[in-house]
Amino acid sequence: MKTRNLGTTGYVVSELGFGGWGLGGEQWRGVDDSQGRDALREAVDQGITFFDTALAYGNGHSERLIGEALRDDIRAGQVVVATKVPPRNEEWPGKASRPLADVFSARHIAASTEKSLKNLGVEALPLQQLHVWHDAWLTDPEWAASYDRIVRLKQEGKVLHWGISINDHAPETALRVLADPIFETGQVIYNIYDRSPERALFRLATTKPLGVIVRVPFDEGALTGQIRADTVFPPGDWRAEYFAGDRRAEAERRGRALGQLLDDQVQTLPELALRFCLSSPHVSTVIPGMRRAAHVRHNVAAAEKGPLTTGMLAKLAVHAWDKNWYPA
Repeated sequence: MKTRNLGTTGYVVSELGFGGWGLGGEQWRGVDDSQGRDALREAVDQGITFFDTALAYGNGHSERLIGEALRDDIRAGQVVVATKVPPRNEEWPGKASRPLADVFSARHIAASTEKSLKNLGVEALPLQQLHVWHDAWLTDPEWAASYDRIVRLKQEGKVLHWGISINDHAPETALRVLADPIFETGQVIYNIYDRSPERALFRLATTKPLGVIVRVPFDEGALTGQIRADTVFPPGDWRAEYFAGDRRAEAERRGRALGQLLDDQVQTLPELALRFCLSSPHVSTVIPGMRRAAHVRHNVAAAEKGPLTTGMLAKLAVHAWDKNWYPA
């Protein structure tokens, strides 16, 4: 597994990471904890060293599962685990109109950090991220106290590094906060369809430098070729809302168009999607959700083939798609 620097953190992590949302058990259905454990162990065996989770994923369930399955690897410093402070008002994305006290009060940041430490079974979080953000909060009177708590948690050794998980499809809402040296990483949606980080965030990553963690490389499944007009999701699976109405048919149509680009050098849509993300030198690691060991093996094999050619990247440019299907 190839590695890249994670900004100024000092961590050298696998360019393919592990996204832990699907291990939460509440919104993604169809896989149990035993399969999740197998996927985590397979990831370590395949050389993956970066694991991303959040307190909000299954009310800490994802954190606890990762902490249990990777206990020895975490304590030996062989893997880096990143987690997140959920917004106190449980609103995704973060809205500029909300007072910071309702989102990231100092007390809430501290309490969430303690819960994550307990769930993961560690004395220090390698990377703690604010799970949403909007730069409008920088002028909120509450920000001084919240920022002070962020600094204190780092001084106390409970959080080793801080980052921001940026609002869906909106990297422009976090450019100011990420200019602050205390925030060393930015987690952002970036894929064949959503090129928005290329406009300004990647330029910031060049000048800072910033550790860029790419999430949603498969557009919640639309870039895997597995979403079709007649796809039915398990009861309670959040994707039924994401792909509501005629969205599944649209995802299938666009997936078929991308499929026309496949050849002997790029053989599947998931491979195309992952290698697209890894083609950017600004990206530190890409964190697809991998709930089964087979997912891990397939994604590792794709990543090992390296960046796409300039010719293929040029062909993909016309497939950019400006949309936002997440619930408002």
